[in-house]
Amino acid sequence: MSENRPILQMFGIHKRFPGVHALNDVRFRMFAGEVHALMGENGAGKSTLIKVLTGVYPVDEGSVEWEGRPLHLRSPLEAQQAGISTVYQEINLCPNLSVAENIFIGREPRKFGKISWKAMNRAAEALLAERLNVKLDVTKPLDTYSVAVQQLVAIARALNISARLLILDEPTSSLDRDETNKLFEVMRHLKKQGLAILFVTHFLDQVYEVSDRITILRNGRFVGEYLTDELPRVELVQKMIGKDLELLGGMPKRTAAPGEAKPPYLRASGLGRKGGVEPFDLTIGSGEIVGLAGLLGSGRTETARLLFGADRADQGRLVIEGREIRLDSPRKAIDRGIAFCSENRKSEGIIEDLTVRENIILALQAHRGWFRALSRRRQEEIADEYIRALDIKPPDPEQFIRNLSGGNQQKVMLARWLLMNPRLLILDEPTRGIDVGAKAEIQKLVLSLSREGMAVLFISSELEEVVRVSSRIAVLRDRRHVRHLTGDDIQQTTIMQAIAGG
Repeated sequence: MSENRPILQMFGIHKRFPGVHALNDVRFRMFAGEVHALMGENGAGKSTLIKVLTGVYPVDEGSVEWEGRPLHLRSPLEAQQAGISTVYQEINLCPNLSVAENIFIGREPRKFGKISWKAMNRAAEALLAERLNVKLDVTKPLDTYSVAVQQLVAIARALNISARLLILDEPTSSLDRDETNKLFEVMRHLKKQGLAILFVTHFLDQVYEVSDRITILRNGRFVGEYLTDELPRVELVQKMIGKDLELLGGMPKRTAAPGEAKPPYLRASGLGRKGGVEPFDLTIGSGEIVGLAGLLGSGRTETARLLFGADRADQGRLVIEGREIRLDSPRKAIDRGIAFCSENRKSEGIIEDLTVRENIILALQAHRGWFRALSRRRQEEIADEYIRALDIKPPDPEQFIRNLSGGNQQKVMLARWLLMNPRLLILDEPTRGIDVGAKAEIQKLVLSLSREGMAVLFISSELEEVVRVSSRIAVLRDRRHVRHLTGDDIQQTTIMQAIAGG
């Protein structure tokens, strides 16, 4: 790893959007011949920083230096021309074209005005072999290869346009262990050739396996730059979420642990999905709140989607009320009494152009079928009942839901599913982006529902919240369930140590 002059330096970077200061005085640097991990939770500013670096967004304040000279990028094309290339999580190639065509698309070698296929194929083979140490049949269509190989082809394409800095944005999210190891071999090979690699990932184990340096962002601000070997894992977690173990020792423990003696409503045994979450065991009792804790990308949402049938498990067993069930659709989950409030209420929850009343009755009407339509009077009765029960403001059922605050939109989503009288309520980040008062109301509601016998799976990035409401907690790291906490072990310090791997 080079310790000479950085190839890239960013000073005092600010980026603002309406109502959001996405980057606030951020600094960042990279050296040739190193793998540099960019770490931070949701909303930390990682994606915005990459988009500034690649010319997608202009800088509001601050400066960028590339190889010691000021750099002013106005587009991703200019970034590529400067030697900065990005390979995104969603591979942006043409699956119907050959490997060679994907590498050279737009820059095909020509002879007498026509594409020289032999020259292109030879050049593609040489590029893959020399730069990536990979041998492929470059004449085969790209879609005949695995996602891992397609990632390597995308990297080869980036190298073919003279990249000096390669940005890999969540490159391992769809890869298994063997495929990830192959990618890491390629990254180490490129590092030896002097390439600077920016590695963006949520997987802690992978960061410590392949990176030389780590930069941490939190809430749009620079937290620090560290040599990987000198930053203990638990300190990395602390800096990402902004909590110190010493400070957490005095935090109040959960105020309720309802339903610990209740019979299990749901039991998962070795349930998993390749590319989603590794096989796990989980039991949720009637009247019990089970929390899922972990960093962003740890597998919390993937677990919830398996239990709701939104994703199909490809291994393991699921037993609901004593019967083995195969949930291959949300419809089957709803029929079994399972409800799911997604973390993304904007795209997977509310229907912005419908009223509060219409959003509340949506799931019930879909369950009944459109040939058994609820009367307008019954819809209004239901909406009024839940508006009062959940204190939804403003208390106007004909208000468009897009005009409500985030907290009240979340309450409408809860009303929609409570109307179905679920046996298990899955809440994925139910208090994200809402004010403290609304958070407290939703937490009280969750505790009240569990006392009435409802099973709850509660997912939150806020450790205090998980500890406060949960009777048991499953801790996840890198898409694995790594520890189950009960009793006196339910503390923020214990969760952070489990997340960090200690």
